[in-house]
Amino acid sequence: MSDTPDDRRRRHSAEVVDGVGKSASRAMLRAVGFTDEDFAKPQVGIASTWSNLTPCNSHIDELARRASDGADGAGGKGVIFNTITISDGIANGTEGMKYSLVSREVIADSIETVAGCEGFDGLVAIGGCDKNMPGCLMGLARLDRPSVFVYGGTILPGTGHTDIVSVFEAMGAYSRGDMDLIEVKQIEETAIPGPGSCGGMYTANTMASAIEALGMSLPGSSAQNAVSREKRADCEAAGAAVLELLERDIKPSDIMTRQAFENAITVVIALGGSTNAVLHLIAMASTIGVELSLADFTEIGRRVPVVADLRPSGHYMMSELVAIGGIQPLMKTLLDAGLLHGDCLTVTGRTLAENLADVAPYPDDQQIIAPLDRPVKAESHLRILHGNLAPEGAVAKITGKEGTRFSGSARVFGSEEEAQARINDGTVVAGDVVVIRYEGPRGGPGMREMLTPTSAIMGRGLGSEVALITDGRFSGGSHGFVVGHVTPEAFDGGPLALVEDGDLITIDAEADTIDVDLSDEELIRRRAAWRQPAPRYTRGVLSKYARTVSSASTGAVTDLPE
Repeated sequence: MSDTPDDRRRRHSAEVVDGVGKSASRAMLRAVGFTDEDFAKPQVGIASTWSNLTPCNSHIDELARRASDGADGAGGKGVIFNTITISDGIANGTEGMKYSLVSREVIADSIETVAGCEGFDGLVAIGGCDKNMPGCLMGLARLDRPSVFVYGGTILPGTGHTDIVSVFEAMGAYSRGDMDLIEVKQIEETAIPGPGSCGGMYTANTMASAIEALGMSLPGSSAQNAVSREKRADCEAAGAAVLELLERDIKPSDIMTRQAFENAITVVIALGGSTNAVLHLIAMASTIGVELSLADFTEIGRRVPVVADLRPSGHYMMSELVAIGGIQPLMKTLLDAGLLHGDCLTVTGRTLAENLADVAPYPDDQQIIAPLDRPVKAESHLRILHGNLAPEGAVAKITGKEGTRFSGSARVFGSEEEAQARINDGTVVAGDVVVIRYEGPRGGPGMREMLTPTSAIMGRGLGSEVALITDGRFSGGSHGFVVGHVTPEAFDGGPLALVEDGDLITIDAEADTIDVDLSDEELIRRRAAWRQPAPRYTRGVLSKYARTVSSASTGAVTDLPE
């Protein structure tokens, strides 16, 4: 094969389809619509997370076709393939939620597997839910071929400005007696009006914004309604953009640099984004070979304020931010203030600063994004805590509305279900620190989100009177005084495994500490008596995950080098 520019764009697909020795390969591809002309074109794999099991992804089949059309129109050959997705909103509070974080790894594995096998020269990945977005990025990073990520887009608000979290909190209000079944059913029937990802600055919109700030999406991709002309155009443009990236040999490793990850963290903080961004950004950085740690979130958080008044702690939804310009004006403001690295390369082939050069500011009368000098919170809401309960770190989302310090008596549970039952029946009372352990990456296994218990706490009116700590994690929709990702996790003998009912626990989100009022000697005595529980699964994907997954403090990835 000669080394012409076109040959270089086809360095992977040529191995599959060029020459008489690949006649069988071409015969197979002819049966799915390839022509002689197509064999000479760069192949662009379109990784679609479509399924009709969740509104987040129910429209992505059309978006995948649009992306394929864009690749075809730019001189390539689009080839659509699917990967899986699960629904956190459906699985939350059940045993099935243990598969959620696991699905991130399965998605990354499957994209790597298909593209590596089929010889795609470049890729578009389209995601629309919490885990499939970082999973897509991890797959693209492993392959390191010219690639663009497309966000499936946000859902519109339900009746009465409701969303999925409104339903979870209605369930808590019902258990308290503040809402009847008819009222709960009315919210249930109207809160999710159609396709798109959950409507607040929850994990999906957080990760979409982070990926755009990282430079792996086209400008504006993170802030578009799922069902819109803009989103369809975004997909077509993404397919075409891959051909330009192939021409210039720009790969994810050229874009996903240390400075680009710092940009992503900055935007997540400014937006008041989900704690899951900590886990996912560390995992994505690990996959591309960039050093990123919990300490980086603390360092950046000292200089970046929270300026967005977005749910779950604020008032507005993503669709309302879309209506005033999305995140581009915010990024321009952050860049002008010296808080972003403008020289980072992006999938447009231009730098971040070049992409933002002509972005107009927000309308003067908007109330969603505060000025940098009058922020919602002067420092980051994402607090990385350390102490004798979390020697390797824990992650809290403290907006300040909950207060910044909580001290109370431990009420200890060995599973989410056990805790949920005791919240609902009134056992958990004001002044308690709810401890949910053995829910970490290995112990769960799968590090379930605690949206159901946190929503029940809020629904029962205890949001400012009860704290919750766990070696599991939280939905982006969780709010209240909550601390997750406690490491080492209880299953590995972390201090969380040693806590007993009545122990005094203090969480300080200004000093960034989390401690149990026990002497070192008492902790040593309890550790000597502790025994690791038997694994909950011994076969299947959850068992494999538990054997291979790393700590939450390193991203809970399954492919760390030996």
